[in-house]
Amino acid sequence: MGLFRREPLHERLAREGGMTERPPQGEPRPLWQEPGVTGLYRPREADAVVTAEAPDVTGDAVRFVSLPDGSLLVEEGTDSPLDALAGAVEREVRPPYRARAVRRGETLWAIEARRIEVLPIPDAPGGEAIDLTHTAEDSTLAVDGEQIFGSLPVLEQRGEREGSEYTVHAERLDGDLWEVRAAAL
Repeated sequence: MGLFRREPLHERLAREGGMTERPPQGEPRPLWQEPGVTGLYRPREADAVVTAEAPDVTGDAVRFVSLPDGSLLVEEGTDSPLDALAGAVEREVRPPYRARAVRRGETLWAIEARRIEVLPIPDAPGGEAIDLTHTAEDSTLAVDGEQIFGSLPVLEQRGEREGSEYTVHAERLDGDLWEVRAAAL
């Protein structure tokens, strides 16, 4: 503030109320690096976004997984039949997929779905999440964050498709069916 300049009341009140500075939010990207300006794209979060009329579905939101055989696992929400929602998604995406649906009207639902990989792991240990990491030095296997000894050939075979060094994360869907994500290291 200059010596002879009087600060306007609205600026002083904003400053005193802590409303003039915003906390830093990471490294800001220059405008010319925004998607659409340079050809960079936003990573896709959904493989399909559709709408469906589903008068028999109760509630306002539901999350479900469609397994490879077409059966549905409801993770969150209603116990209503979800055939109308799954049918709309499956015109765009074949099972297996994970979907989230939100009511947009009395009978209208918006659904987004993302493809997933599902593997049966019949010899899996108890627990809900398995992490396998394989490097040139060694392999580690953890169940629910606790390292264990042994191996899971199904996950090793899946990881080897990514390369000689890999990580595989599996989350139990139902019984011996697991959602699997793998990446090269």
